[in-house]
Amino acid sequence: MLRSVFSCVLVSVLSHGVLAQDAATNSTWESYGGVPGGGRFSALRQINGDTVSRLKVAWVHESGDVATAPDAPTGQTSYEVTPLHANGLLYYCTPLNRIIALNPSTGEEVWTFDPHDHFEIGKAFSANCRGLAVWTGEDASDTCTTRVFKGDVFGRLFAVDGDTGAPCTDFGKDSGTGGYVDLNMLDNGGHRAPALMSPSAILNDMVIVGGSVIDNVSAESADGIIRAFDVRSGEEMWSFNPIPEHLREATGGANVWSAMTVDAERNLVFLPTSSPSPDFYGGARTDPIPYANAVVALDGSTGSVVWHFQIVHHDIYDFDLPAQPTLTEVIRDGVTIPAVVQITKMGFTYVLNRDTGEPMFPVEERPVAKSDIPGEWTSPTQPASVLPAPFASQDLDEEAMWGLTFWDRGQCRKMFNSARYDGLFTPASIQGSVMYPSALGGGNWGGVAIDPRTSTLIVKSQNIATMVRLAPKANPDEVLPPNMDMTSFLDQPMNGAPYSMSGEQPFLSPWGIPCTPPPWGTMTSIDLNTGKTNWQVPLGTVSFGPMGLLTTPESWGSPNIGGMIVTASDLVFMAGTMDSRIRAFDINTGEVLWSESLPAPGMATPMTYEVDGKQFLVIAAGGNSLAGTKLDDAIVAFSLD
Repeated sequence: MLRSVFSCVLVSVLSHGVLAQDAATNSTWESYGGVPGGGRFSALRQINGDTVSRLKVAWVHESGDVATAPDAPTGQTSYEVTPLHANGLLYYCTPLNRIIALNPSTGEEVWTFDPHDHFEIGKAFSANCRGLAVWTGEDASDTCTTRVFKGDVFGRLFAVDGDTGAPCTDFGKDSGTGGYVDLNMLDNGGHRAPALMSPSAILNDMVIVGGSVIDNVSAESADGIIRAFDVRSGEEMWSFNPIPEHLREATGGANVWSAMTVDAERNLVFLPTSSPSPDFYGGARTDPIPYANAVVALDGSTGSVVWHFQIVHHDIYDFDLPAQPTLTEVIRDGVTIPAVVQITKMGFTYVLNRDTGEPMFPVEERPVAKSDIPGEWTSPTQPASVLPAPFASQDLDEEAMWGLTFWDRGQCRKMFNSARYDGLFTPASIQGSVMYPSALGGGNWGGVAIDPRTSTLIVKSQNIATMVRLAPKANPDEVLPPNMDMTSFLDQPMNGAPYSMSGEQPFLSPWGIPCTPPPWGTMTSIDLNTGKTNWQVPLGTVSFGPMGLLTTPESWGSPNIGGMIVTASDLVFMAGTMDSRIRAFDINTGEVLWSESLPAPGMATPMTYEVDGKQFLVIAAGGNSLAGTKLDDAIVAFSLD
């Protein structure tokens, strides 16, 4: 199992801000991040420190969409979805691409939609569907007054009537695809359209999409083009390509595979872009690509760049920005300043002025090690946010190597000493390089939750290393197929580059125990006004040994996938760990106040809403094939007894 995983002083001031006003009354969960700005905050208080111990399972919905066999033709499934509560229904998507609408009080199915019913290929192709987007028009005479948008792994974006589950046939009608738009019909640069697995963003009457590319398969992957479509017709309104035109034949990527954020008041779209392709070799990227690995603010009307802030220069580490930029306000010298917060795989937290992109805490350019790969070049420095302090571990040495016994610790030391390690930004090498925290995080797509009343940020971390090797090719022009085994995604051909790559994920002892010291998972509270850390606690446990009967100490933490939410009752809810539990934490201390078992690990982000005076807490508990956990198909709702 282990071997498989290791990928209110402010209230009175903020009450005048749009985000704080929305958060103060938020009793539903209509977008992926819960509130405008993505802060994953709920104003609900029924479940609180005094009542949380009474939480019981209210209902469980099982979709049937689960593939568990290692050789399943669809691929094993991962449940990463955060449901939405909108239009009086609870909407979610399954790993096998269906949209399901539930009665939010009982969990009974209202309707289902299978976007692949009319396609001969890919009907049951599994993918991570992290979420949906919902738009509701103001004109009741509109066809599909409420529209639910879902992308698929083949680059198609579907629009469905939120009341009935029927396709909105006007969406894409002019291109001959009524009911969806097909990105394959557009110029994406490189190979095929990106896969749409994270939720789209809604701004006014536009639905905005990014997409994923298969890392390290080809130097000339699809460009990371962001597109805005009219929510009714599917007409493309604008597009933004982060790759400079003169480099588009040599590289691609810089895509947004995670979630975007919109600021309707400012008419801005915030992008967390990724690394150019291929991730670990950049010899063909002869010039800087300033919009890669950057927070980019686009004008919502035109798609033009308003400002950008690059967080990694010339990325050869796969340190793409993995999480939704999150909007908040912070206090400086008694003045409320709008901000956008971006976490990273390296464990840094960047707090940027939302209007200008200027850092609100000092950022240093620190020297980093040079690559020893012929034909490669390395940025001499990389940015580092001085405050807040890193929420993830960033340093390793021989003495830090860990093990259950003297023997396996010695094996970890031996492997560590045989590899290259020069700190946080260690380039990939032929001998093998240890990367820590690595492309697995640090922070990852679960993002952060923010209490807007106190500007308190909650973030989780995974402190796991990987080993990455580059192998010279005998024939650099040979084109090889991608390795679709997602449990070894570091083994890829990097077509178009003179090297292929192989890797070990994570960096483990022969007994399958991380060579990096615990805690392997943590949760951290940060004061965004001062940049100071309030507390940090280990997160979760791991079962091991015969039939999983043994459990690691809580001080060791757990590798984790997913995110957390915050409520006005001063609670933080988080699942995501290997031990198939969901927990409630006291936001002021980090103390665990409640914990309950799940049918499988809830490696997703929970959500909460209220119906008829009753608060529900919901989590997708289906496990994750990348983590090698038990797999299931359960959506679990809790309420007070």
